[in-house]
Amino acid sequence: MATITRPIRIGFQVQPQHADYGEIRRTVAAAEEAGVDVVSTWDHFFPLFGEPDGKHFECWTMLGAFAEATSRVELTALVTCNSYRNPELLAYMAGTVDHISGGRVILGVGAGWFQRDYDEYGYEFGTPGSRLADLAAALPRIEARLDRLNPPPTRKIPLLVGGGGERKTLRLTARHADIWHGFGDPETLAHKHTVLDRWCAEEGRDPAAIERSAGVRGAPEQLGDGLLAAGTTLITVSSSGPRYDLGPLRDWLAWRDEQNRGRVPAAR
Repeated sequence: MATITRPIRIGFQVQPQHADYGEIRRTVAAAEEAGVDVVSTWDHFFPLFGEPDGKHFECWTMLGAFAEATSRVELTALVTCNSYRNPELLAYMAGTVDHISGGRVILGVGAGWFQRDYDEYGYEFGTPGSRLADLAAALPRIEARLDRLNPPPTRKIPLLVGGGGERKTLRLTARHADIWHGFGDPETLAHKHTVLDRWCAEEGRDPAAIERSAGVRGAPEQLGDGLLAAGTTLITVSSSGPRYDLGPLRDWLAWRDEQNRGRVPAAR
């Protein structure tokens, strides 16, 4: 991995489960005020943990609301399930939120995995292979529709691909994405980055053009140095309802500010 010149950025995933929407809105505002760079949610129809039939809210409806309720942070889904929306519709939705937000949306997308969403909302679950094939077919359609929208997006909307599959997902990332999002300890992430770099060489992409993002569970003093050594510069902390804890986020923000002193910002 080449020397990192990107500024470190911190994201905060507001998991939309078990909370009233008012609490979610207040949390998003508090995260922006605290100085977070990216606010995200997830794209599911039911809670992933806790009471399985607990309160839950839809992803892109909230992103549109977040766009009106914030003024600075970038906004994304970690990640949109490709199966739930026609690719052209998803591009249209992202273009709309781009305008609502004044150019702050990131289009995060992945192949999908949570079977209950599929079963209860009438989507064909298929297999991991079929869902990845659908994602591979969808990404060029998303890109083509973004180029045809009227009005066009206010900027080239960054495309984030989530998932760690080394034969297919990381190759799709190398072909299409501006950001890769994954999970794991620093050693796992370093390995994934090496695989992604190889796919970039195959696809004729500069590996440095793809920002490396990861979700974390732990404190910066435990994980920060390892994440930087692995090449990760966008680090996302998450919290779940009914009450959202911003304490770990503030720790990571303080660490970011210390690390970014003297860094050379990279063009985005």
